[in-house]
Amino acid sequence: MNAATIPISIEFFPPKTSEGAHKLRAVRQQLYALKPEYCSVTYGAGGSTQEGTFTTVREILAEGMEAASHISCIGATKASIRENLAALKSMGVKRLVTLRGDLPSGYGIGGEFQYASELVAFIRAETGDDFQIEVAAYPEAHPQARSPASDLQAFAAKVRAGANSAITQYFYNADAYFRFLEEVDALGLAVPVVPGVMPIASSSQLMRFSDACGAEIPRWIRLRLQAFGDDTASIRAFGLDVVTGLCEQLRAGGAPSLHFYSLNQSAATLEICRRLFA
Repeated sequence: MNAATIPISIEFFPPKTSEGAHKLRAVRQQLYALKPEYCSVTYGAGGSTQEGTFTTVREILAEGMEAASHISCIGATKASIRENLAALKSMGVKRLVTLRGDLPSGYGIGGEFQYASELVAFIRAETGDDFQIEVAAYPEAHPQARSPASDLQAFAAKVRAGANSAITQYFYNADAYFRFLEEVDALGLAVPVVPGVMPIASSSQLMRFSDACGAEIPRWIRLRLQAFGDDTASIRAFGLDVVTGLCEQLRAGGAPSLHFYSLNQSAATLEICRRLFA
């Protein structure tokens, strides 16, 4: 399978059980056939999955792939971030996905950072150019943003603090992504903005994720998914068509890469890429 026409990267989350870890190793081997540029590993609220994140990162590196660790700052101290950066550098990690992050429910904000831009600036001051820094972008605006304009300024602050590139929240409306690129360009922010791609395998899961993160599900997609009810095969077939079509639009429009949110599954990402790169 040849993905050379547009680079891809793939995100995983750290498994919570030994069985999950075993399954993820098999999933990764299947997805490595796509020759991703790197694989990223998420980081739980308040660093709650830090040990699992670092373990998964080590495994990916040992499997001969480049690994990127998520790192978030809400609730963190400069000392804890400094310690994590040293640990990641010693592992051989060269890329970070740098986020504000969330705290586990019931906790106050705490910590020494308030915004992701502050974390980016701190990492640059501490480590120079040791890491390629990815930040988050929200073509449909962050759900907690006061306005689209303020959200764009928050993105600009991260770039000006030293980010190399960005990965977007997933979306299903390509126009939102291309409009965001125009706004980024108008601000003179010369960074690649990589679209995040969420395969559709479960209607209820997608609705839950989207309600939580503010990603819009276009009405025609939502209605079609609702009409399928519990028909899993039809949902998956429809999802493959929708997401492959979206990826084709993004590739044709000049997206620099595609970042797949795998949810620790391989089938949908493999099939979408098979269709794209056949």
